[in-house]
Amino acid sequence: MELPPIKLNFLRSLTDGSGMIQHTKYAIPQRREGYTTDDNARALIACVKYLKLRGGADVAELVDIYLSFLLYMQKTDGRFHNVLGYNRRFRDRVGSEDCIGRSLWACGHVLTSGLSTDKKKLAKEIFDRGFPWIPRFSSPRSKAFAILGLAQYRDAYPQDENVAQNMKLLADQLVTNYRRESSDNWRWFEPYLTYANGRLSQALFETYLKTRDEQYLHIAKESFDFILSIQLIDGIFVPIGNNGWYKKGGERALFDQQPIEAGCMVETALTAFRSTNGKKYEEAARTIFDWFLGNNSLGVMVYDPETGGCHDGINPTGLNLNQGAEAIVCYLIARLDLEMTK
Repeated sequence: MELPPIKLNFLRSLTDGSGMIQHTKYAIPQRREGYTTDDNARALIACVKYLKLRGGADVAELVDIYLSFLLYMQKTDGRFHNVLGYNRRFRDRVGSEDCIGRSLWACGHVLTSGLSTDKKKLAKEIFDRGFPWIPRFSSPRSKAFAILGLAQYRDAYPQDENVAQNMKLLADQLVTNYRRESSDNWRWFEPYLTYANGRLSQALFETYLKTRDEQYLHIAKESFDFILSIQLIDGIFVPIGNNGWYKKGGERALFDQQPIEAGCMVETALTAFRSTNGKKYEEAARTIFDWFLGNNSLGVMVYDPETGGCHDGINPTGLNLNQGAEAIVCYLIARLDLEMTK
């Protein structure tokens, strides 16, 4: 399928002076739902990737909004609030490990960008304040997000051996998870598949690219090939559904299918391609991305070319008609990565 043009108009429509609004009613922002750090971190990544490809002062202004949001949401101890009301009051005491990991990953992208020195200095300060929490992470996905952020930080500061050591420490923990949980018929890090599954394999591909340690490449390939075999059915990408997920030895849920899974699987496939030069991974990335464009189990367009937004997913009866922040940023990052791999 022909790739749609890259448009940021819907991203802008969800963004006000505070940040990116979390939810919509159809394609209209639901201000009462407020904002999340998760969404603004992903929006920051999307905008930095866009700037690397196209540039644009108006996109740099979006970067300012999202980076400022992360600064506002970071607590004095380095962790982050995740949920902010439209009245700019915090709605939680502290955010999740995922929230910290995604924020550091986003700041890492700023550090390797062509943005101004002031923006990079701020991103480094936010990253450095959150850095001490990385060794305390217990969630494999949070560790994966942190690894992806550390990989960016290492590109910006290759002389910082502490970064390399922490990246390897987290990767070794993922390896331990894999060796404990995997078996002949279950090549995975956990006894279940849930959300953003590809990030675990992607983190090990990135660690391999930085260290050239073959053990990381081996497990990254083996685990990613496993989830590809589960989620590619007769040439169609079928994400693990969030209504039950997929537990080892059980039945996998087919719905609801969400853009977060499709987006991260595209990114992981392209990271696998860069790590191995394996053509099958480049082809897999295009097949997975086509899920957004109607090559899915219901044959519906998840991406909305009219609004430039993306529907929140597919349920058993059709589209979720809302077009929230998570959906569009996951779509955009995947679309941008495809463009950058041309």
